[in-house]
Amino acid sequence: MSIEALTLMFFAALLFFLLLGLPLAFVLGGVSVVFLYFTWGFDSFYMVASQIWGTMGSFTLVAIPLFVFMAMILERTGVARDLYRMMHLWCGGLRGGLALGTLGICAVFAAMVGISGAAVVAMGTIALPSMLERGYDKSMALGVINTGGGWGILIPPSILMILYALITGVSVGKMFAAGIMPGVLLMVLTAIYIIVRCHLQPELAPALPEEERASWPEKFRALRAVLLPIGVVIMVLGSIIGGITTPTEAAAMGVLGALISAAVYRQFKWSVLQEAAIRTFKLTGMIMWILFAAHAFSAAYQSMGAQELIESLMNMIPGGPWGIIIAMMVIVFLLAMVLDPVGIMLITLPVFMPIVESLGFDPIWFGILFVINMEIGYMTPPFGFNLFYLKGIVPPGITMGDIYRSIVPFVLVEIVGLGLIMVFPEIATWLPDLFF
Repeated sequence: MSIEALTLMFFAALLFFLLLGLPLAFVLGGVSVVFLYFTWGFDSFYMVASQIWGTMGSFTLVAIPLFVFMAMILERTGVARDLYRMMHLWCGGLRGGLALGTLGICAVFAAMVGISGAAVVAMGTIALPSMLERGYDKSMALGVINTGGGWGILIPPSILMILYALITGVSVGKMFAAGIMPGVLLMVLTAIYIIVRCHLQPELAPALPEEERASWPEKFRALRAVLLPIGVVIMVLGSIIGGITTPTEAAAMGVLGALISAAVYRQFKWSVLQEAAIRTFKLTGMIMWILFAAHAFSAAYQSMGAQELIESLMNMIPGGPWGIIIAMMVIVFLLAMVLDPVGIMLITLPVFMPIVESLGFDPIWFGILFVINMEIGYMTPPFGFNLFYLKGIVPPGITMGDIYRSIVPFVLVEIVGLGLIMVFPEIATWLPDLFF
């Protein structure tokens, strides 16, 4: 059977079972194993087992449950509440000040937890009611929380970056360093958009009335709220960049910081640790099954010889190497609307990475572009995870249509940021080159 027919049947089978609602890991692994058996026979399973065995021996994998556990504990402390109060006091007197403060808190949360949903849930619970009570336009308030919440997978530490490193073989430390400047860039671009729009349309995000504004002593006392988050960020990122720990060891430092935060906020309880541990086991188990499926998919895909087919198709795209990169970004952007980020990584990276490297592009730079696209996927309909996190906690008067409409200008801002990083790769590569 020709490679074209095999490829068509393979991806059609994947799509069919995914549309039936079956779990991604079992669809990806199951279809891959069936195709492996009928193309290469029973002996091909040894190749899958060998690859899985090699991955399970990776020290980097230990970082995943540690970062997840850190995020689960930090979700249950009072860090987000105190941070919002501090931002409320410092920024509330400005037009759009609460929105800007919420963006800042989302960036701090992203630098602590490494996953997307934590900041969305925390800010949707704390900041959204506060903004709506003070006359903020609901599209502005929803869009800010949706956008800032997605930064958890871009601003390190990031679970997706660890998975990208495992799949592609690049350095986790370099990926973490590469995510810092793009994260800052996206935060600045979003803040500029909010400031300009609130200047042109003051009714969207009014400043707090005089009687609600804080005195300078109150503002300075509120700054204590940032000490613990900054401490956790320094323990994780500072130890990696300073060369004190590996990313895996830094994850353990992050857990220590989260436990100290829980103790300071008097949330260091057996019930909190138990719930965080159970949720960590569930998430880690899911990730491990997806990794097993990834190896089966990679083995099946390579054994069919589809790599040559994809490379020949990519070479037909006009615009040369840059045309190919742009086409990849468009494909990932469209996939992110309907699939979860881990599934997209497993399906596309085995295809894209050999092409990216053969064209002479930096895999770290491409990884940042990929992760930003995944971040946009978290906030775009119909299946963006952040949309559903937000829908679960918004007041009854806000519909899913309101949430969908709120993200349009913020997605455009993110795309502008993505374009700047494509045009100026140094935004992503400068820190990795400096520290490593």
